Amino acid sequence: MEYEVVHTDDVPKTDLSEIDEVPPDLQIRALDEVLPTEHVQLKLWYFEPGEEIQYHAHAEQEELYYVLEGEFSVKLGRSGEEEYVDAGPGTFWMARPEIGHGHRNVGDEQGVVLAIGAPAVEDPGLDPHGLEDE
Repeated sequence: MEYEVVHTDDVPKTDLSEIDEVPPDLQIRALDEVLPTEHVQLKLWYFEPGEEIQYHAHAEQEELYYVLEGEFSVKLGRSGEEEYVDAGPGTFWMARPEIGHGHRNVGDEQGVVLAIGAPAVEDPGLDPHGLEDE
């Protein structure tokens, strides 16, 4: 089909703590599995207070994030040049390939972040401290 329409509630949540190979132990809705995208990965991430995606980078994938709910501290930048930014509902941030990024729910309520990654490739996190400046 050339188009799809889906409501968030119709996309099952996956508890990543039940999958040993996939850190972190968060819950997600894999929208890209219900809306069969070809070129982007599309996920809703759910964070309880204190939960985080640790600082990492990707070799090929550019990522864009949008806070739907909650208060986050975002760590962005190349190793040794990182900065922290506060992000609440309505905030976007992005990281190009090989640029470190990570975020933590610093609020008292559950946080929800929409993550869009392109291209849609298996691109596990890299240690940004081991990447050379080009």
